[in-house]
Amino acid sequence: MSASITDHQHGEGFGWHSHAFGQLSFPISGVVRVLTPSLTWIIPSSRAVWVPPHVEHAIVAVGKSVIGGVYIEPDRLPWSWREPTLIVVSTFARELVMSLAEGGHAYEANSEAALSAALLLKVLPRIESVHQGSLPLPRDDRLVKICEYLLTDPTCEDSLDIWGEKLGASGRTLARHFREETGMTFRAWRQQARVIEAITRLAQGQSVTRVSADLGYGRASAFIAMFRQVTGESPQRYLASK
Repeated sequence: MSASITDHQHGEGFGWHSHAFGQLSFPISGVVRVLTPSLTWIIPSSRAVWVPPHVEHAIVAVGKSVIGGVYIEPDRLPWSWREPTLIVVSTFARELVMSLAEGGHAYEANSEAALSAALLLKVLPRIESVHQGSLPLPRDDRLVKICEYLLTDPTCEDSLDIWGEKLGASGRTLARHFREETGMTFRAWRQQARVIEAITRLAQGQSVTRVSADLGYGRASAFIAMFRQVTGESPQRYLASK
């Protein structure tokens, strides 16, 4: 078990890769985008993403960020989670990671880093997993085109009927496949995509008022209500360290 802490500017990070160990990734400060082939997250320092062994993933800083990573050998994994999972990171867990990282990859058995590693393995299984914040990605080529466009322009209001006319399919067919492949309705997915875009902009210092207006909300209060519905928290609280 080991840990690392690295500084990154906006857009920097770690490209698509996989490895034999499990990895817990989160920002010590700032905001980070974590991607897998089927899901994407935007996470503040109060959250982390668990990536199981051999799962392809990428990690990208949103704004200036300090990224923490914990690497755990398969025979020491504290979880039974087989899929990438979003969890809540406490201040205590974050401090343990920083202590572990200071020991490097080859720390002494009786060192402070070794004690932090042992304690972290006891703490991690008790940490709460959460379901908010992830954006599932479909496999159908037509739906992929729609999602790629919406991630570029989350303010787009085109219905699936309109998309169907462009892609040669009925809106009803697209809606059925969308739910089957993502587990979400198209409307809920688009709302989640807007939240992810909002988190990205807020992390870069834009105000709630500006972000809500840019994403098509006439009132900031309506945007905050939507954000809380999706994440369970207000924008300010979601982005705050815990």
